Amino acid sequence: MSTPHISANKNEIAKVVLMPGDPLRAKYIAETFLDNVTMFNSVRNMFGYTGYYKGRKISVMGSGMGMPSIGIYSYELYKFFDVENIIRIGSCGAYTDKLKLYDTILVTEAYSESSFAFAQGKVKSDTIKASAELNKKLEAISKQISIPVVKGTIHSSDVFYREYPEEVLSLAKEKNLLGVEMESFALFHNANVLNKKAACLLTVSDSLVTHESTTPEERQTAFTNMMKIALELAE
Repeated sequence: MSTPHISANKNEIAKVVLMPGDPLRAKYIAETFLDNVTMFNSVRNMFGYTGYYKGRKISVMGSGMGMPSIGIYSYELYKFFDVENIIRIGSCGAYTDKLKLYDTILVTEAYSESSFAFAQGKVKSDTIKASAELNKKLEAISKQISIPVVKGTIHSSDVFYREYPEEVLSLAKEKNLLGVEMESFALFHNANVLNKKAACLLTVSDSLVTHESTTPEERQTAFTNMMKIALELAE
């Protein structure tokens, strides 16, 4: 079957899907880590691929930027293609100088000022947890392959360019937020609504404290630690 945004048959997509924001990162992961790769989606250039990692089936697909975009793609994957687990693998900006560039974060919950959860399902909470089951597996994998992760709460923001950026650091301190990205809150909400599982691994791409940053090319291809952890969930 196909949806307005994904042109695929159910059997073309694995039960586990990795979701970077950038479709070119999805392409990179498929070409670098997977065997016997097939493309299952190219609608709107939001590339999706299925292949095998160490002989086990897994899919990878871009989500686009922001909660409305990942909200559409994750909902369709869960609802219409029988996907059980989605692991977002993305970048984030650090709110603390304790995080360095390229550190890997395992998100325990996402805080947001967004109205996404309320508009979609009348959920009023501003904080939504990741799947405890998936996080337990990801943490165990990280220890097994000796890639350290920092666990904590992430800020899912609707806004990239803020007119009053100083306010967000006060919010970070108040809510004990490690950093900021733009998707996990919607992903976790959709998983809860549809009785599925979702997790999020993030790589620190820049710092709002030290003002260090990585290049677009590095964000596309160099954030491999989170990829290696997530790929071990292939079934």
